[in-house]
This record gives sequence, C-alpha cells and structure tokens, in this order.
Amino acid sequence: MKRRTLLWAAGGLTTPPALALPYTLEDTDVVTVPAPALKRAYELYVSLPPGYAEGTQRYPVLYVTDAPYAFPLIRAIAGRVDRHGVGLAPFILVGLGYAKGDSGVVSRNRDYTPTARTPGRGEPDTVYGQSLAYLAHLADTAIPLVDARWRTDPKRRLYAGHSYGGLLGIQALLERPGLFSDFILGSPSLWFDKGQPFEAEQRHAKARRRLAARVRLYVGGLEIPSKARPNAKDMVGDARRFVTQLRTRRHPGLDVALTVLDGEDHATVFPRLITQGLMWALPKPR
Repeated sequence: MKRRTLLWAAGGLTTPPALALPYTLEDTDVVTVPAPALKRAYELYVSLPPGYAEGTQRYPVLYVTDAPYAFPLIRAIAGRVDRHGVGLAPFILVGLGYAKGDSGVVSRNRDYTPTARTPGRGEPDTVYGQSLAYLAHLADTAIPLVDARWRTDPKRRLYAGHSYGGLLGIQALLERPGLFSDFILGSPSLWFDKGQPFEAEQRHAKARRRLAARVRLYVGGLEIPSKARPNAKDMVGDARRFVTQLRTRRHPGLDVALTVLDGEDHATVFPRLITQGLMWALPKPR
C-alpha cells in the first residue's frame, strides 16, 4: 500500500478538508486467508524489506502474533535499529491478525491457548483451547501462502509473541517442531491452566521427539508478586523453571536462554524485548 499524504494549512486554509485520508504504511500488504476447517478467516499483515522489488534474494520471515499492535511497532523498531544501531539482516515481517469479525480478546483467547478455560477466568461466552487447530491453520495454509507469494527462506522462519502470544510460541515449539527455527518469546503465560506448558513439555520429553530450535525468553523484572500486587503471577520464576526444565533434556540442537529485563512489567516489556530479540535473531551479516 502506498502512503497517502495530506497537506493542510501551508496553503492558507484555516479549517481542515471535509474528508481526511487515513495514514497507511509504505510497502505493506494486507491479505485475507480463509480457514475453512475453522469456519473463519484471518488477516495477514506483510511488510517487505527495502530493495525487495529490485532483487532475487530470499529473506527470513518473522511471524508475530497480535498484529494490530505488534506489527507496526516491530516495523518501526526494526527500522530504527537498522539505521541507528548495530544493523539488522533484511527480513519479511508477517503480522498474524485476529479472526475477522472477532475482537482481539475473543480471537486470542481461543486461538492462542492450549486447553479449555480455567474456571473463574475470562469473559462470558469466551472460548479457550483451540491453539492446536490454529497452529494447523498456520502450518497448512497461512505459511504456505506466504512462501508461495513472496521470496522467503523456509530455513529461517522466526516467531515472536508476547503473553498469550508467548504461550502459543511454546506450543508451536513443542507440538510443531521444525515449523519455526527461532523463537522470541515475551512473558509467556506459563501459568495457564495450572502450568499446562510444563506438563506438555514433560509429555514431549517422554515421547523422545526431537526438539531443535533457537529460543530466547524475555520477561520483565517486575512481573512478580509484590506488596502492591500480592496475587500477581510469578512470571520470572515460571520462566526460569521452564528454561531449566528444557535444558535438563539435553536436546541436540536446542539453544534456549532467558533474559530478565529489569524495571519492566507486563505492560511495558514488549518494545524492549523485541529490540533485543531482533538484534539476537537477525544480526546484520558482516
């Protein structure tokens, strides 16, 4: 989509035009992807790297959940880091939008969680626990569409998600090994359904399935119980325990580490973890 610019006031107008044009992001596309098995459809937001149209190069692809918020933010952070920081390898960014017609809350509660709603949580009439079906949609429909339409490098398929998006990433790591090569997981909801991800990892280990990927978990240092929030989840402790549990399996090819970002809470940590995650996952070739 091309950016449309509205000039006003410079020509002496004292009131804005009746119809203002919306701001759009350059070099982006929005694609609707049907999911017949789920009886709904999803939007993908796609951003191509500079120079894409002029070359034949294939690019890594970063898929990020919660696209309405995360897609423009990551796009902006990546541009700034690349111009003013250490630099980044060029990549295609794909934002995973919510189901069309659903609110973000309804869509992510259903599609990003592994089991039915824990009693006492969630909104009335909200469905939980359909993440396996959603991951099947990504693996069988959405990702093949991206690979067919754009010049992607299937060996460098990355995933980023925060909170429930991080929880979905844990499920993709365990239940869809090989679908993604690298994971940037922010404050994953490891507490969900009384620690279901820990049980899922134990089942995976007993099945002796191969688990090879590069994984970085990030969590805010303030995501712990405190005097002000005594009932808060200990997301720092959960993340440390999960990383330790993964490392004890000694999976060949699994590179996993945790970074605790001091001074950040659940609401503020995402921009900072994405900055660090991009610099880790997509360093500029030297």
